[in-house]
Amino acid sequence: MKNFAAKLMPALALLLFVAIPNLRSETKELKTAAFRIQQEAVIAAKPEAVYDAATGDIAGWWDHHMSEHPKKLYIEAKPGGCFCEIFDDAGNGVQHAVVIYADRGKMLRFTGPLGFSGMAIDAVTTYEFLPDPAGTKLRITVNIVGQIDEPTAQAVDGVWHHFLVERLKPYVESGAYSKKPKS
Repeated sequence: MKNFAAKLMPALALLLFVAIPNLRSETKELKTAAFRIQQEAVIAAKPEAVYDAATGDIAGWWDHHMSEHPKKLYIEAKPGGCFCEIFDDAGNGVQHAVVIYADRGKMLRFTGPLGFSGMAIDAVTTYEFLPDPAGTKLRITVNIVGQIDEPTAQAVDGVWHHFLVERLKPYVESGAYSKKPKS
């Protein structure tokens, strides 16, 4: 029996060698690129207040999400903290990013695909809270790499302008951030 198995092994190896290419899935090349997006706005509030508004419960100003009506949308401002969207009471949801640097009133940095979940994209997003005579100069820098093209990068730049200038700045300056629930 051992002799038979020894004679059969080379034939099986050849069969697998011939059959395996037919069992493989198709591979396709992904076109990749990298972009840097940077935006600034002066917000009439102290750096700590702007930081607090930009973290914790962000549902008051962050209006892009995966579920129609998320139950919870927040950034845990601590290393390893979640930038998460919870869909429902069962805890279904998505992790948009992970906080990798948090220094209240100075800097917040997170990494993750944000709205590109499921694509070969990663973004490292940095918020710098810089003192300014008029309050805080908030500088947002997004280094994005992966399956992204120039038109998509331009759209992302427009979305960050929307978040910073049209949403966060008026949210803070109206005082609405001071009424948000504590995380």
